[in-house]
Amino acid sequence: MEKSFEKEKQKTRKERVFEIRLFLFLCYNRFMREKRVYFVIDMKSFFASVECVERKLNAMTTKLVVADESRTDKTICLAVSPALKKLGVKNRCRLFEIPKDIDFIIAPPRMKKYIDYAAEIYGIYLKYMSKDDIHVYSIDECIIDVTDYLKLYNVRAKEFAQFLMDEIGRKTGIPSTVGIGPNMYLAKIALDITAKHSPDRIGWLDEEKFKRTLWNHTPITDFWGISHGTAKRLEKFGIYDMQGIAQANEDLLYKEFGVNAELLIDHSWGKETCLMSDIKNYKTKAKSVSASQILPCNYSFDDARIVMLEMLQNGCYDLYKQKLVTELVHIIVGYGDDKGSFEKATVRMNVTTNLFSIIGDYGLALFDKIVDKSRPIRRLGYDFADVKDADEFERYDMFTDIEKIKKEKKLVESVLSLQEKFGKNSVLKGLDLKEKATQRERNETIGGHRSGESENV
Repeated sequence: MEKSFEKEKQKTRKERVFEIRLFLFLCYNRFMREKRVYFVIDMKSFFASVECVERKLNAMTTKLVVADESRTDKTICLAVSPALKKLGVKNRCRLFEIPKDIDFIIAPPRMKKYIDYAAEIYGIYLKYMSKDDIHVYSIDECIIDVTDYLKLYNVRAKEFAQFLMDEIGRKTGIPSTVGIGPNMYLAKIALDITAKHSPDRIGWLDEEKFKRTLWNHTPITDFWGISHGTAKRLEKFGIYDMQGIAQANEDLLYKEFGVNAELLIDHSWGKETCLMSDIKNYKTKAKSVSASQILPCNYSFDDARIVMLEMLQNGCYDLYKQKLVTELVHIIVGYGDDKGSFEKATVRMNVTTNLFSIIGDYGLALFDKIVDKSRPIRRLGYDFADVKDADEFERYDMFTDIEKIKKEKKLVESVLSLQEKFGKNSVLKGLDLKEKATQRERNETIGGHRSGESENV
């Protein structure tokens, strides 16, 4: 103890000042984290609401689903209007699952239209707030740090939320919902669980209210970040709600979930340390380029192989446009029979490239190796993992014909230039014209769904 006292005495004045400043900084930082106010704003049944507005119908009372019925009645409904949800129709259901006694409108997807509406809504936010305080979580949902704007406009959080909802409704006709909280997690939970039961569609939570009202809420999968897989793993320990996580043995949770246990434990108490600045400054270490699709019907091995080849070629074009290269090709194949199940595998190439002549060969060889040729195929996907900058990391082995590589690059640049100028379908391979090929149709979609640019209601 005497040694400790002597050591303390020996500290210089400069060191003591530094420690005091650090302590004050940490206190201030903690204070700022606890006192912030976040909104999570979501457009109600966004795609369905847009279709209602376009038809001059009430988005809250009209029975409407957004679905591409040309893909048979097994197609997934991309959006279900609030009026249908009240009748028990589940979001993301299949068309045939909607009861036959319900009279409803089927609207084909128009992704370009939805993007235009989303851009207009984002423009409304920018009228009142800086983009530095807005994080676009999805096409219909945004997270906003409104702390400074409540002071600027001298309003309460709920008043500002109502103002933004009214502005969105007045200018676009789209109804919205808002969750409010002192951190992003509680704001998200307020949106997902609390707001839907509020007459004004605004939910609010702080840590105490979260524990008081939602600690015993079930199912636990209603909470952001808890998947059905996580819920099953928690069930093994008799945990079915957030209180169960909060009061569980932490060593047990860390053993089961590793570092992810820390997030589970924090969230069970309504805590979240991430700030908007953390999101804005975050840069991913590993990148990938990937795509997947559900085929319009069950495909044979040979027909699915054609589509896989198309997808790999399109993926190589994406790599080339972004000036990226890869050496890892991952293939995913889902079967369409009663057994379902997937096949997936990865191959590491002996070169690092973005050229289809090489990646296509590796990808198809992997496809041929893992697929059961006797089973129908319904889903396909690829992932070019750990992509890197082409200028720095592109490399080939000593057996590569470099002149052939140069010629292929010139051809790719010509194709991409023509597609940029005249559209993706302006240059096609004979492969794309085969009966079961899908690339021509997918070139006219956004995110795998019809863009709807040429359609009118």
